Amino acid sequence: MEKGRILLAVTGFHPQRWRELLSAEREVVLEPDGASDPSITYAVVWKQRPNLLSSLPNLRAIFSIGAGVDHILADPTVPDVPIVKVVADNLTQYMTEYVVWRVLDHHRQGMLYRTQQKRKIWHEPPQRPAGDISVGIMGLGTLGRAAASVLLSLGFAVNGWSRSERPMKGVSTYAGEAGLIPFLNATDILVVLLPLTPHTQGIVNYGVLKELRKRNGLGGSVLINAGRGRLQKDADIARALEDGTLKEASLDVFEVEPLPKTSPLWSHPKVFVTPHAAATSDPVHLAPIMLRQMAAFERGEKLKNLVDRDAGY
Repeated sequence: MEKGRILLAVTGFHPQRWRELLSAEREVVLEPDGASDPSITYAVVWKQRPNLLSSLPNLRAIFSIGAGVDHILADPTVPDVPIVKVVADNLTQYMTEYVVWRVLDHHRQGMLYRTQQKRKIWHEPPQRPAGDISVGIMGLGTLGRAAASVLLSLGFAVNGWSRSERPMKGVSTYAGEAGLIPFLNATDILVVLLPLTPHTQGIVNYGVLKELRKRNGLGGSVLINAGRGRLQKDADIARALEDGTLKEASLDVFEVEPLPKTSPLWSHPKVFVTPHAAATSDPVHLAPIMLRQMAAFERGEKLKNLVDRDAGY
């Protein structure tokens, strides 16, 4: 196989660092030479514009810069070539850090203490051991399993829910539609790490949140979403917080991003907001992984971490 060129098509951030690192081994362009450019053999993308990839005759594979691939599959004209999702130790580490940070902050009543500090209140509320708190992870893929492992080591009870059976030692696992309500009923802190597919869009809604366990050592149920924004209904979360269905929430992703300044979630006293920063894709770590995959593919080896188009992830 000839190397060919890489098309780097990204929206929402500056591509220069990615281009520098990928250019260490291959020619990289930001635009094809016409809709049917025969020199493009790989595309590295994030929210590429529609139809950009549809007519490239020698495209061999598409690489996603982020962990999600819904931004690729949203374009119905994407050609039938392998799509590679990013799996990297540092990305997994970042997400694990975020999940553990937010779980511990809610468990150790960080929001209450920050409020007390503003009001200069010296009061120590009761603190429950981690073993009394059940953390439920929706999505037991690479990221979910890594977070579950660390939470188990800290003594939390951990539940896991996925579309199909994904057993994990030490974790009470549930699967499919039949397992969703039992999973929620046994969960105090809900951590959402699902991929976005037609089946999961809007899954974090008021009806689901109502099923979380409320009589617990936290004094109410908690939501942490570090997956995809369109997994949730922002208005349903706000409603759940107002009527006590939810005690608190940590949200890294939203239905519309950047989160509009008019959103009540910005100033809600029970919400911790981060700007889709739980696990930022670092080109220093990810570009070499992509280049190694391309080289291996050209030697006749199989690509790793391929997307199942039927499943959507």
